[in-house]
Amino acid sequence: MARDIFHVKLATADPNIARKLSDLLRSAKFFEVIDSSDLRKADLLIFQLGENAAADLQQALAAVQNGEANEVFLVSDIADSKILMQAMRAGVKEFFMQPLNPVEIKEALERFKERQSQEKALPEIKRGSIISVFGSKGGVGTTTVSVNLAVSLSQGEPKKSVALLDMNTLFGEIPLFLEMAPKFHWGEITKNIDRLDNAFLKNVLTLHKSGVQVLPSPAYLNGHVRPTPDIMKRLLALMKQMFDYIIIDAGQSTDDTSIKVLEVSDMLMLITILSLPCLANTNKLLRSLTDMGYVPKEKINVVLNRYIKKGEISLNDAEAGIGKELFWVVPNDYDTSMSSINSGKPLLNVAPGAAITKSFIEMAKSLNDPEAGTSKKKRAFF
Repeated sequence: MARDIFHVKLATADPNIARKLSDLLRSAKFFEVIDSSDLRKADLLIFQLGENAAADLQQALAAVQNGEANEVFLVSDIADSKILMQAMRAGVKEFFMQPLNPVEIKEALERFKERQSQEKALPEIKRGSIISVFGSKGGVGTTTVSVNLAVSLSQGEPKKSVALLDMNTLFGEIPLFLEMAPKFHWGEITKNIDRLDNAFLKNVLTLHKSGVQVLPSPAYLNGHVRPTPDIMKRLLALMKQMFDYIIIDAGQSTDDTSIKVLEVSDMLMLITILSLPCLANTNKLLRSLTDMGYVPKEKINVVLNRYIKKGEISLNDAEAGIGKELFWVVPNDYDTSMSSINSGKPLLNVAPGAAITKSFIEMAKSLNDPEAGTSKKKRAFF
């Protein structure tokens, strides 16, 4: 149901600005200026930044964090790029330069009303699936599988809402695989965990042209706070409400945070290749994860990557060696894979008709409809 009146508080040192804003708010429908001493929570706080803009910005943001206001508009007579970036990262939607432009403010108020109406409407609560892609050793292709599975799910029929999260906590490569330059990474989450909600996460995620929403890892060392197990549990619980699938490039780490990610995942795709050391490592990981109670055996699906039919080790030998049936086999296609990686484009864009691309498409279908995917999976094996 639409709101009748939105309550607005003004925090302005300049009485002329306060008067102009009050006049504009009175002329717009559904807005009422209430006194700063009013104990009611403001729907909107319009805050004027002074000479110490950084301190003023923190004060304005604290009003939202403390529950004194739902949203903040900022007014300033100085266009400080650092302050603008801080405000944008914190989720501030509107920033007005002086002298005030009445048209800009009225348009901003209309956008505010629209946002509030959307937030008041009952949102669709999803029950998304978390799929962690974990490598049995380095270099087996976890990022290739993560990226192309995410894109195949997003572009499939029916299309799914998909988030792609990079948990390679040092120099993750997802942006390179998708030719992206994200402004934010999961470091924004770790240092602002108290502000984590649907709106904040949407601001941090970067939309790829495929429809996949990407949350990369930091591109360089800069003192970023590492995600803790509790942070990851909270983040992933929120993401499950927002997306049909959350694909995690989990790398090979087995620290406490990585283990927590595996524990809360609905499926663990354990990536291996047809080499004796890798299969032996896969066997050890399977036993370790299940024996220590981190992940139930039925949640672990082994994916064989870079399969060559006439290799020295057969699929039957591989299954016997790891003590578990293979979930999926991705054919080897070095040239196409490298072309995809080097061009920064997913396989669907580089070679839509290639066998390796079709394999990821069928894998995505099998996740959406396990019964339909079973026969295709077996044909892929043999």
